[in-house]
Amino acid sequence: DLLRFGLIPEFIGRLPVIATLEQLDEAALIEILTQPKNALVKQYQKLLELDDVELEFEPEALSEIAKKAIERKTGARGLRSIIEGIILEVMFDLPSRDDVAKCVITGNTISKNESPKLVLKDGTTIKGQEKKTSA
Repeated sequence: DLLRFGLIPEFIGRLPVIATLEQLDEAALIEILTQPKNALVKQYQKLLELDDVELEFEPEALSEIAKKAIERKTGARGLRSIIEGIILEVMFDLPSRDDVAKCVITGNTISKNESPKLVLKDGTTIKGQEKKTSA
């Protein structure tokens, strides 16, 4: 109620529309991450596509990202910074590597701060910071 927050009735009467909002839940945040035309997941997939790398978010990862945003009480605004923190290092390394075919963000990448999985063109899977060594 606007009166409880200290607004005077004369001012409230001048507001043509009053919209009430509710906190976003996990399902709504996951939808924001994946559904819109310019969804964050799609934006980062396009960015990695520039380096010929496919970006995949496992369903558990999307759920963990949403939970982290709820935990931080940042709502949808916090989603970009969470994703950025996860794949920034990978995005920095990819242009100098030509052996990576796919980057997979897992639930553990978010919840346990593990590096994203990188799938190399030869099918080998490694963690983000690892470099494949030839024997």
